[in-house]
Amino acid sequence: MGKLAILSDLHVDINQLGDNELRQLVEVLQAKAITHVHLAGDTANKLEGLWGVVKFIEDHQISVTYNFGNHEMPDLANEQGIEAYPDTHFLNFKSISLNASQVLLAFNGWYDYSYALEKDQAKILASKNLYWYDRFIQRELADPKTQEVILHQLQLVLDQLAEMNKQVIIATHFVPKREFIVYQQGRYARWNQLNAFLGSEGTGQLFDQYDHIQQVVFGHTHRRFSDQLLGGTIYSARPLGYFYEWQLTRNFMLENQLMTSFNPMKVRGILKHHKEAFNRFRREHLKAEFTESMTVIEY
Repeated sequence: MGKLAILSDLHVDINQLGDNELRQLVEVLQAKAITHVHLAGDTANKLEGLWGVVKFIEDHQISVTYNFGNHEMPDLANEQGIEAYPDTHFLNFKSISLNASQVLLAFNGWYDYSYALEKDQAKILASKNLYWYDRFIQRELADPKTQEVILHQLQLVLDQLAEMNKQVIIATHFVPKREFIVYQQGRYARWNQLNAFLGSEGTGQLFDQYDHIQQVVFGHTHRRFSDQLLGGTIYSARPLGYFYEWQLTRNFMLENQLMTSFNPMKVRGILKHHKEAFNRFRREHLKAEFTESMTVIEY
């Protein structure tokens, strides 16, 4: 028996998670008796940061694997690096055995604009190239075609695991089900443009064809959801996200009456004047934030 913890969107550089913070993360993992950690993308903007997290956790006798999110991809030179990175920790269309009947299967994933309200792909691409982080990623094919190739390869792997009678836990970065896409209204409706780059309905539709997928864990949305049972499969999304989106940050702002209602976009400006107090509060509550942002699965 063991315990798998899947985490996504640590963003160790943006969140300034150094050794002290990673030590708190490891203490949470140890308290939960975690035997394997999988990092489901956006661990860091630079591969060096990702490697540092892997080493830190492994130095505490917990095995680690990972797949990429969009934030690692600009640090990779080409498609070969993104999809076939030469590291034994890297899982992309690869699985590892958890026990005799269960495997962990991970893949990076991508998107095809299927969650977009805008249907003109030229306009979607123009907005991506204007302000979205992924404009720095060099891919060989257009986004919908890239996603098509990924789904084909994923289907081959799932077919193979079905033939082997393996029960599958899947970790990926991008959103596979529309149920986890939030559509804003009013003055926040402009944020709906970003939904185009969050994932693909086709991924979830492919999962629906298989009855040996037990659970799917993903991130990228920077929103945490309660587990949902869809088509006989459990879907889990608990990304850590950016520090200005955290629950502990919300609590700090409201408890200290720095905001009447929480607005993540205003946090950084306010914290410039309350750094020391916030850092103390963060140290006290970071373990709880880590706990809420991991999916733990016994195997």
